[in-house]
Amino acid sequence: MLPGRAIFSNRSDGVTPMTAHERLPQNRPIQSDFFGAQTAWEMLSEELVQKHITTGCQDLDDILGGGIHCKEVTEIGGVPGIGKTQIGIQLAVNVQIPDEFGGLGGKAIYIDTEGSFMVERAYQIAKACVQDVLSISAIDGKVAETHRKKMNPNVFLANILYFRVCSYTEQIAVINYLEKFLAEERDVKILIIDSVSFLFRQDFDDLALRTRILSEMSLKLMKLAKSFNLAVVLLNQVTTKFTEGSFHLSLALGDSWSHACTNRVILYWNNDERCAYIEKSPSVRSASSGFSVTAEGIRNIIPSHKKIRIL
Repeated sequence: MLPGRAIFSNRSDGVTPMTAHERLPQNRPIQSDFFGAQTAWEMLSEELVQKHITTGCQDLDDILGGGIHCKEVTEIGGVPGIGKTQIGIQLAVNVQIPDEFGGLGGKAIYIDTEGSFMVERAYQIAKACVQDVLSISAIDGKVAETHRKKMNPNVFLANILYFRVCSYTEQIAVINYLEKFLAEERDVKILIIDSVSFLFRQDFDDLALRTRILSEMSLKLMKLAKSFNLAVVLLNQVTTKFTEGSFHLSLALGDSWSHACTNRVILYWNNDERCAYIEKSPSVRSASSGFSVTAEGIRNIIPSHKKIRIL
């Protein structure tokens, strides 16, 4: 089996976008007549045909219910060096996988607050993704030829729209601008903020003001996700929290921020292995899985996998 073949699986429950409609009853209810309202039936119908963005690791996709969900805000947090930015770059690449191979064929917006985005690493991951897609499409020469021109690492990089922000006011300004931007760039399918907390952890004496600003920002991000069928991924740092007489690590921005996301994924070390834990999700149960950061990007854990220096 090709190493990348598993990354194009979109759902873990056996339902694919092309077969999901077969599970729907023939007599569909009438659409809601209320302006702005949506029936539960319509929501279910959309969910059954909704594609997900693969992380590149089949085990991680499985516990996420197929991958990163569109129309939802997913927070991914963990200690430095655990692979948050690596996952962010991988998602910015994988969202561009063509529809025919289980992808969304979309563009990505990457808001970088820390200066951690590495274009060389993005090229490396894109090159590996292209090789995986072309190796699968080689089964059908016609399909391979159709995609060969656009399946190029340089094209993948051109479809990652990068914003570098250096203050929380710039971060808010960019997010406020996105509604107009996304109305013009309908191909964008994922928004990644790396990291969402960095610029809010300094220069804030008024914590009440910070909480209010963060709340407004989270509502804006949820609206963007719903309005534009967008996957919003927020990478977050960790901080030390004192509870019950001892210190332990928790995600930054406080308890109130935990309500700002639909899904929350905690990355952690288990000895020498990287692991992900679903702490919060309305659609999947809490579970954990391992993942590895390889030269090709995010992948399943390989037995006796040795750490290597990327780049």
